[in-house]
Amino acid sequence: MRVSGILRIAALLFTLVATWLFASASFNHISVKSINIRSWLGAERPKPTKVVVLRHKCNNKRECPTNTFAFKLISGAANVVGPSMCFENTMVMSAVKNNIGRGLNLALVNGTTGKLIKAGAFDMYSGDVKDLIEFLKPIDTGTLVLIASYDDAATKMNDEARKMLTELGSSYAFKLGFRDNWIFLGGKGLKNKSPFEQYLKNDKDTNKYDGWPEVLEMEGCVPKKLE
Repeated sequence: MRVSGILRIAALLFTLVATWLFASASFNHISVKSINIRSWLGAERPKPTKVVVLRHKCNNKRECPTNTFAFKLISGAANVVGPSMCFENTMVMSAVKNNIGRGLNLALVNGTTGKLIKAGAFDMYSGDVKDLIEFLKPIDTGTLVLIASYDDAATKMNDEARKMLTELGSSYAFKLGFRDNWIFLGGKGLKNKSPFEQYLKNDKDTNKYDGWPEVLEMEGCVPKKLE
């Protein structure tokens, strides 16, 4: 074998050995992370943070302090959908409970315990206002009164009934007219006008429905001790 051939073989062997040594040294300084098929497909990716939606009493937007009661009142929608009343997370009047009617819907609640005393619906279009008056007369001091209108709440209303409602803290009892919408929370023995009242006049120029104003909705926290 010629000397030149031997030198070429030696050079090739040297190159191979040098390449192997370089590669070996490089891999010793590299941290190789193992990858399994689950992580590669995303099965082990961090799960998105679960959003917890807080549900307050009566599904209200905010929580009520411990010295108050939570409530939500919704008037009727025209003469189609009835009103509803929720008090301390209990539905006291609604279509589902089958205890509402066209006219004025009233619920009496114990102002200390928050327990329902009684509820009733009074037809103010073709009914007798005397039934409403007899319902209001025996109310004890400290009793909370929740009211929601449905369809027409005023046609048969008289001054005696309006005066009794005014004494419960209403600012609109004497203004209530044909098909006006009204929701109210007051009480027997209230010294001032109630802040929990909404009234919307039946006006053909502004009515949302044909012949009726839009639905009224009110939620809040009423103190356990009336003043």
